[in-house]
Amino acid sequence: MEKSLNTFKKNERLCSKKLLSELTEKGISIYQHPFRFNTLVTSLSYIKPAQIVIAVPKRNFKKAVDRNKIKRRIREAYRKNKYLLYEHLHKQNKKLAILLIYAAKEELTYQEIESKIILTLQHYIKSNEKHN
Repeated sequence: MEKSLNTFKKNERLCSKKLLSELTEKGISIYQHPFRFNTLVTSLSYIKPAQIVIAVPKRNFKKAVDRNKIKRRIREAYRKNKYLLYEHLHKQNKKLAILLIYAAKEELTYQEIESKIILTLQHYIKSNEKHN
């Protein structure tokens, strides 16, 4: 597990349309600027501790180049800091489906995005510990 912790492989991406629609309908939403973090605890055995889909609305960024740049920054920040979430999920023995929506209207730098990702993950972990 230690070796694969700093990668972002296909099986960590949420591709299931069924799971994605269930996530949007039944998932718990946390807002931590600039992200809306929808989560759904799942019992599917074939997924990694967490599967994620990243969305940047076309309404806020008209050009695909801008949306893709933001998604690359978010993916990299998540890849480098997902160990925070994975350690928590491993302790809880849970699997998680995540929809991460970039809700800001302006483009943030990588450093800002990374610090916000860390805050968002920590916020989720704290709120999850309160409920358990």
